Amino acid sequence: MNKQFSEIPHRQIRAVYDATTIRVYQAYSDAITDAALAQGKFASPPFKMDRMTWIKPSFLWMMYRAGWGFKDAGQKRILAIDITREGFEWALAHGCLSHADDSIDKAEWEAKKKASPVRVQWDPERDLLLRPLEYRAIQIGLSKEAVQLYVNQWIQRITDVTPLAHSIHKLIQDGELVTAYSQLPQEREYSSEYHQ
Repeated sequence: MNKQFSEIPHRQIRAVYDATTIRVYQAYSDAITDAALAQGKFASPPFKMDRMTWIKPSFLWMMYRAGWGFKDAGQKRILAIDITREGFEWALAHGCLSHADDSIDKAEWEAKKKASPVRVQWDPERDLLLRPLEYRAIQIGLSKEAVQLYVNQWIQRITDVTPLAHSIHKLIQDGELVTAYSQLPQEREYSSEYHQ
């Protein structure tokens, strides 16, 4: 049973995961998607290894960012990428917040940001209608060695979930919100200690 919104912590990682992998989402053009699906990993070119790439465990946040795959040609294909949990946790351990907060000295944050290959950002989670919620969803930006690890070691499987995104979007447009909600990936609080 889902927790009531008021019980969900302000910052909490929620995802589809099992004992060895965790699912993240990205949205790309046809060219990047087709090459990735053909090779089972991102191929450069057309994927740019020298740019920061953002992974998102929240399906609805990805839908917000990509407009259900209808926002623009560069985000028309929605990919579910299953990566190793070791890789995901390496990214978290090597991450720096994108923006300084009150918990860290500004100079200390600047130094950590410069040295870190990973950015962590917390943005408002989205509901089925893509409205912002009170609590946050994590985005993880990978650069430098983190991108190399992601592409060459962490990725276990890439699935094109654009048809699912379009199907849920159509149900929402038709007012079938209960059915649309039932088709969402079942994300739950992520714990480094896996429990079935």
